[in-house]
Amino acid sequence: MSVDFKSTYLQKDSEGSITVGLPPVVCALGGNMSASAVVRRLAALSGASAVAAGAYGAHGFKNRDPDDYQAVLFETANKYHFYHSLALLGAAHCGKPAVAGTLLIAGMGMFCGSLYHQALTGDPGLRKVAPMGGVAMIAGWLAMIL
Repeated sequence: MSVDFKSTYLQKDSEGSITVGLPPVVCALGGNMSASAVVRRLAALSGASAVAAGAYGAHGFKNRDPDDYQAVLFETANKYHFYHSLALLGAAHCGKPAVAGTLLIAGMGMFCGSLYHQALTGDPGLRKVAPMGGVAMIAGWLAMIL
C-alpha cells in the first residue's frame, strides 16, 4: 500500500502555513488512536499499577522498621509513580501529548523503576539511572507547555 505523504500529512492552515498532520497511532491498546488517547490509556495503566504497587508495598514492608532504607525507597518510587501517572492524564490534553507522554513514561521507568528495583532486591546497580529519570520527568512536565 502506497501513501502519498504530501497530500496525506501536509496541510495548509487558514493563514497559509504548512503543518504536518501525523497519522493516528496504531497499537494493541485499541486500534487506530490519537496520541492523546494512547497517553490517556497509558496513564490509566500506570495509575492502576501504582495502586497495585502501593498495596504490595503496604503489606510487603509491614513488619519492617519504618526507617528501613528499602522501605523508604519503595515509598518514594510509589509516590512519584502516582504523581506522574496523574501528570500523564494532563499530558494527554497538551499540545504535544506524544512528546510529553514519552518523556514522562521514560522518566517514570528510569526513576521509579530503579528505586522499585533497589527496594525489592537490595541491589543498587541501577541507582545511576534514577537521576536521568528525574531529568526526563522534569522535561515531560516542561513539554506540556508546548
